[in-house]
Amino acid sequence: MKTAVVMGVGPLRGLGAQLCKRFAQMGFHVLAAGRTLETLEAVVLDIDSDGGSAEPMVADATSEADVVALFDAAGDGLELAIYNAGNNMPGRIIEMDAQYFEDAWRVGCYGGFLFGREALRHLVPKRTGTLLFTGASASLRGRAKFGAFNSAKGALRNLAQAMAKEYGPEGVHVGHVVVDGPIGGDKIINAFPEYAEKLGEQGMISIDGIVDGFVYLYRQPPRAWTFEIDVRTAVERW
Repeated sequence: MKTAVVMGVGPLRGLGAQLCKRFAQMGFHVLAAGRTLETLEAVVLDIDSDGGSAEPMVADATSEADVVALFDAAGDGLELAIYNAGNNMPGRIIEMDAQYFEDAWRVGCYGGFLFGREALRHLVPKRTGTLLFTGASASLRGRAKFGAFNSAKGALRNLAQAMAKEYGPEGVHVGHVVVDGPIGGDKIINAFPEYAEKLGEQGMISIDGIVDGFVYLYRQPPRAWTFEIDVRTAVERW
């Protein structure tokens, strides 16, 4: 059975969980990876109840040992790997301590390196497969009060592009999805209800629409590969 690994799986109505669910519906056995077992188990239960196949994998994206073990568990069936880990870490640079900046980089970029490297180690010998990264508005431009997050996401985009150019000729499709704006999921609705209400449904990006973008990249044939797509609402200023 073909296998997909998704790193950065959180609430059921979140991007990571919905990526797991969609690719399970497409016939993948999905390894849902994240830091909280209870959350992962809820996602897996939802997939199982829908007739799909998945298993939870507790893993820290910044732990080399965890990431190596994750791909060892995926085995020879690995066909798709998605790095969705990352947190929006705001702050003024002059007030920021070094550890905060490093933590943003470790999740946003270093974890992507570990994940991408291990995925490539499994896919390159087969000369096939897809490796995708979740980006953000911060991947493309710097912004006041988001120096740590901008630096991490910008670095991840450059890393993904380097991987695409290095391993595309060896059969692996590497892509990057820029999510340009707030996602209409559990995280923003539960944590920032007033902000979510202010944005309204039309001001938050559809999770299903973002997942469609990942599916589009996965399905592209080798003679027509896209490195990057960007997704936003019709009212987002860009």
